[in-house]
Amino acid sequence: MNATDPVSNLAALICCPSVTPAEGGALSLLDSLLSPLGFAVDRMVATEDGTPDVENLYARLGTAGPHLMFAGHTDVVPVGDEASWSHPPFAAEIAGGEMYGRGAVDMKGGIACFVAAIARHIEKHGKPQGSVSFLITGDEEGPSINGTSKLLEWAAAKGERWDACVVGEPTNPDQLGDMIKIGRRGSLSGRITVHGVQGHAAYPHLADNPIRGVLQLTQALMDPPFDNGTDNFQPSNLEVTTIDTGNAATNVIPARATASFNIRFNDTWTADTLRAEIIRRLDAAAADGALRPDRTPVNYEIVWADRPSHVFLTRNNALISSLSGAVAEVTGLEPKLSTTGGTSDARFIKDYCPVVEFGLVGQTMHMVDERVAVADLETLTRIYETFIERWFGHAATE
Repeated sequence: MNATDPVSNLAALICCPSVTPAEGGALSLLDSLLSPLGFAVDRMVATEDGTPDVENLYARLGTAGPHLMFAGHTDVVPVGDEASWSHPPFAAEIAGGEMYGRGAVDMKGGIACFVAAIARHIEKHGKPQGSVSFLITGDEEGPSINGTSKLLEWAAAKGERWDACVVGEPTNPDQLGDMIKIGRRGSLSGRITVHGVQGHAAYPHLADNPIRGVLQLTQALMDPPFDNGTDNFQPSNLEVTTIDTGNAATNVIPARATASFNIRFNDTWTADTLRAEIIRRLDAAAADGALRPDRTPVNYEIVWADRPSHVFLTRNNALISSLSGAVAEVTGLEPKLSTTGGTSDARFIKDYCPVVEFGLVGQTMHMVDERVAVADLETLTRIYETFIERWFGHAATE
């Protein structure tokens, strides 16, 4: 294969059925692309009880600083109903100027383009005056336990240090060049259980309906708003995602009711201060008898989900200006610097070096008929190639 061609790179990656957590041949393919370019490639398997083992890849070109990391994932979500696809999800067929396949935009396309960009840089200029590394996981679409976080720990324990990172997630909402992600909101989840007294629906005075209590508590979590947003982030937002009693009978008051919630929060909060605010709201609501007249306060308990994602904002001018300048030079667009969207593996990388995210247009990610415009693959490769030149040039002047 010619690693300088992003289209052939992506086609080969799509043909690897790497549905999380399966490696599917994708990391072996990357090894075959990067090793001839001079990268030293390591494959490590991360494990943890109760989770599937995950194979990850780390590759480095060069030994000196400055050190630029490109991060991403080769695992993909399941295809869903394969019969609903216009083209087989692992065939990388091209139709109407678009390549179809699971992972086309999320995010094998970004990886294919960065491989092509560094291959072109080496072909034109030789190896960069510093180091470039690929940090690629197979666990971004899964639990994210045996992936980037453990690969970073493993690499750092070997003495690896980085000056900046680009994550190749599909950040653009409409067209290539729209948006660079310079931070992410935090994410915190929990589950409330309200205990009542089971009984006959015709004799409510002999029972205590926990649904009244759980409605009272969830209303307090959703209103009033947690904040009005900040200069760099939209307002924090809590959504109740499930309410359940486990009760199929229509004439039985249930014994308990549960409600799960998730809040995406800005830099007004930390995970600890947000937990404290949520408890304050729940305690106040539990004591309010509006929905439970003549009853004792709501009897509830809360369980927090493990591993909350912490809010972060990247302020590294060399990284942001180099990427913004590359986007503008290639596309003529001034990308918006944004912190919108969900979480990504950048939440782990930010503890090791400044990180931003930029990749393809994400409109079809996780969908049936996920696809990417073939022309965008060439454009993104040119952006990455220009960025590499700009970033190392900027670093050389510091």
